[in-house]
Amino acid sequence: MSRLHTPRARLVAVAASLALLAGCQQGDDASPDGTGPSGNQDGTSAEEAGDRGETGEAGSSASSAPAGTARPPADEDAPEGLEDFYGQELGWSSCEGSFECAGLMVPLDYQDPGGATIELALLRSPAVGQAQGSLVVNPGGPGASGVDYAMLAPMVVSAEVREVYDVVGFDPRGVARSAPIECFTDEQMDTLLGADPTPETPEEEAESRELMQQFAAACAENAPELVGHVSTVEAARDMDILRSALGDDQLAYLGASYGTFLGATYASLFPERVGRLVLDGAIDPTISGLEVGLGQAEGFERATRAYVEDCVAGGDCPLGDDVDTAMAAIPAFLDDLDATPLPVRGDVVEELTEGWGMYGIIVAMYDQAGWPILSQAFAQAQEGDGTMLMFLANLYASRSSDGSYDGNGMQAIYAVNCLDRPAGEEELDPDAVLEQFEEVSPTWGRYLAGEGACQYWPAEAQETIEDYSASDADPIVVIGTTRDPATPYEWAVSLADILDPGVLVSFDGDGHTAYGRSNDCVQDAVDSYLVEGTVPEDGLNC
Repeated sequence: MSRLHTPRARLVAVAASLALLAGCQQGDDASPDGTGPSGNQDGTSAEEAGDRGETGEAGSSASSAPAGTARPPADEDAPEGLEDFYGQELGWSSCEGSFECAGLMVPLDYQDPGGATIELALLRSPAVGQAQGSLVVNPGGPGASGVDYAMLAPMVVSAEVREVYDVVGFDPRGVARSAPIECFTDEQMDTLLGADPTPETPEEEAESRELMQQFAAACAENAPELVGHVSTVEAARDMDILRSALGDDQLAYLGASYGTFLGATYASLFPERVGRLVLDGAIDPTISGLEVGLGQAEGFERATRAYVEDCVAGGDCPLGDDVDTAMAAIPAFLDDLDATPLPVRGDVVEELTEGWGMYGIIVAMYDQAGWPILSQAFAQAQEGDGTMLMFLANLYASRSSDGSYDGNGMQAIYAVNCLDRPAGEEELDPDAVLEQFEEVSPTWGRYLAGEGACQYWPAEAQETIEDYSASDADPIVVIGTTRDPATPYEWAVSLADILDPGVLVSFDGDGHTAYGRSNDCVQDAVDSYLVEGTVPEDGLNC
């Protein structure tokens, strides 16, 4: 199910929060109760994460021309009707300490460039040394904040890369500070995420459908103009305007997870503008929403077995003494939650439901740092306390124990995905879909086969891509991790093959994405490519 994409920025924060939690002694005094890590994407408080006003209040505007001082367009071949957008000058100003912020104006509708506009929030982390250009970064999602990601530049890229690049993040249209699409209130999102993910009776199935219908209807009501204009193709067109406004002839880009789909889309639209592109934790852009869900189901099954094998090998695994017993214990535990939710301390959500429990377990599969914490959470749950698993679920949802969400990522993911991969006819037979999912994933199949909002989405994308070969582009580095749960390794192999200039780098390991969290082989290959332009050997195994 496509809602399980996790952005790299959140992964960084999850790993940091889990490491912090792992250093605490367990027990009532050390259990998460709302006084520990907040679950924000950078592990800080909302105030520390950034004053939203620093980048300007982003939203659609009635203006028909971009703000800022006009200058000659960076590209003589700017698309017709978009000359003023390509020619805009960014008004950078100091913000968030050592960072710089600005706003970028783009058309709401590329088929009507003289109509309403959207302001995209930008943040730049200046190069430590002499900048050779800008490196645009995207953490994935879809729905993650590139502004927050750029604030984490020292954790996102190496010191060698920061020495020669201004690291620039932007919130894509519909996300965070850039005309955010907000359909449900925080309380309604709690209901959505905590709802029964495995309805078993006709009444439960009707309730699940109604909730998805309500969400889609709320998006149409609360964001009627935006709901059809947050596609990845539109975001990629925005990114070329950004490249021009930054003054770069070619785009240097680091995209993780969904950010690889955005990068591949950019390369297909603007192959001659491709500079040094790194696509880490790759998504195959040609597969359907159903195929995405099946791939993730298989990926999470693989990752869960790796966790369970590690848990059993370490001794005293709360799930059992052998791998098969421990694997079977996870769906059995979730069944128990469905029947009898566990109490939660220190959160406005007072019970750990099956839905919340699913997210609490899933998030630990993104990084091995979460494995010992998940085992402790299972042990606590066996004592009748769901607090630690709820803490993990909050990390996944970028949610605080007071019920507030950091950003709109859990809503924007539906909005973007439903335009990019609308529901197909093959998804209309729930029994056949469930059978496919359970075949590839006995543990997670029934959860990831659930009905989503896309069957009820009120809009369609205006533009799609048929050819992702990007044949005229410079070499593009594609990275895959062999036991990546959210973006299975097979997708990286496919993307590197689909892209004519694709170069595959493989990391034999666990967790989601590789650069910055794997080994020196991956690190050195990416750094040499970004800094010096040295293309890795195609098929490099790390």
